[in-house]
Amino acid sequence: MPAVTPATAIVLAAGRGERMRPLTDTCPKPLLPVKGKPLMQWHLEALARAGHSHVVVNTAWLGEQIEQAFGPAPAWGPRITYSHEGRDFGGALETAGGIARALPKLADTFWVVAGDVYMPGFAFERAAMQSFAAGSTLAHIVLVPNPPHNPRGDFGLSDAGLALNDAPQRHTYSTVGLYRHALFDGLPAGNPRGLKAPLAPLLRAAMDNGRISAELWRGPWTDVGTPERLAQLNSAS
Repeated sequence: MPAVTPATAIVLAAGRGERMRPLTDTCPKPLLPVKGKPLMQWHLEALARAGHSHVVVNTAWLGEQIEQAFGPAPAWGPRITYSHEGRDFGGALETAGGIARALPKLADTFWVVAGDVYMPGFAFERAAMQSFAAGSTLAHIVLVPNPPHNPRGDFGLSDAGLALNDAPQRHTYSTVGLYRHALFDGLPAGNPRGLKAPLAPLLRAAMDNGRISAELWRGPWTDVGTPERLAQLNSAS
């Protein structure tokens, strides 16, 4: 049997989508339609255009619907390997826990993006991945201007391109970033026991050591977090 090529991206699709209820009572948030197609399909198509032939999608809430929607290899997109946290552990493992669970399927450096943000112009370039792999930072995160629902932002950005915990001006983490396996060394390889772990503490600890780089991206971006934002996005031209 030929060796399986490691995935070069993971699309996070395990969340419950509490703020999107009642829409998410029967449909996982990444499958809600945005401009005529499921929300996370925008990412999958962009990854395919950039030459990513294999991605991981993690699932929990109504995860079987996501696999039914896309299957193992949609004609327009990359091959998909699923990491079913809901089936294996009864629920989502949070962001770092879910990524750690999928690490054995992922290349040493890989893209991460949440399946519930709309970011149609982002290209997931292979050249950016190669540049990141040649460096020494543990992650390179993409920041965006602060939306109304997050006016204080999340992280700062130094003149040298490093992400900062504390800064006079902070930006919002887009959910998109390049990551290295080593960032998750504190978690068991493959997370076999299904430990829940958030991502922010790992990023913040590495930022304090100057190990997280960042960039500010000013293209279209929406955190599709409420029914109102979804309706507004779909009504925009």
